[in-house]
Amino acid sequence: MTLDDELSALAVQEDLPADLVWRLLQHPPAMVRARLAEHPEPSVRAAVAASVADEPPGLLARLAVDQDPSVRAFLAMNEHLPPELLTVLADDAEPSVRSNVIQYWRDAPEPVRRALLTDPDPNVRRSAASAYSPPADLLPVLLADPETRAIAVRYVDPSPELARDPESGVRRAVAAHPHLSAELRDVLAADLDVFVRNTIAARPDTPSALRERLVATLATDDPWAEWVLSFQRNTHACPPHGSAPPRLTREQAEDLLARAGL
Repeated sequence: MTLDDELSALAVQEDLPADLVWRLLQHPPAMVRARLAEHPEPSVRAAVAASVADEPPGLLARLAVDQDPSVRAFLAMNEHLPPELLTVLADDAEPSVRSNVIQYWRDAPEPVRRALLTDPDPNVRRSAASAYSPPADLLPVLLADPETRAIAVRYVDPSPELARDPESGVRRAVAAHPHLSAELRDVLAADLDVFVRNTIAARPDTPSALRERLVATLATDDPWAEWVLSFQRNTHACPPHGSAPPRLTREQAEDLLARAGL
């Protein structure tokens, strides 16, 4: 038995420790990785799926129909994946797989983008609306969808209806719109939502007198909200860094872990 044969046999050993699996993944012969793609542990197959090239031919296609959705989700991250397999994954039954396609395939063709923008899963639709510029004929659909309405605002001209939308996220999006009129700016400056008013205060075209009046209405006792509000206006101050913890030797680190039961 050659060394490669021995490594291929080792690759399918069910009780192989994780650190040895990762070392095997670094081995160049394609046959070892192909055997790891058949490993009974999904996490191992997922690790292979994320980076393996199509060697031997057909390996990526086999991973694209793996029974475990985590394997298919990791496969969507693979830079070696051809468009035809990305298209298959874009229609996968598991939403997390479709979401990963959106994240890693920003230049997807229009039919794929359309399908993802109108996906039955709300998380997928939101991701797609954030990643892709929608076709004009889909804008009414996205604006009518509560899950994508605020995101779609950026692609339309601000309107009084949108500036008075019951959803504060939509009004915030209108407040940040680059083509916001002075009239709608003043409407949103009186909004009940502090984050909408803060967005108006953060605009570079907001008159200084109006900005000062708005900032006076933004006081809050919530430190997190205060940080977010000041961050948007670029007036925040980061807390000072604490001193670095002492560096431990390996012996000290092992003693610490042992005392922690790790």
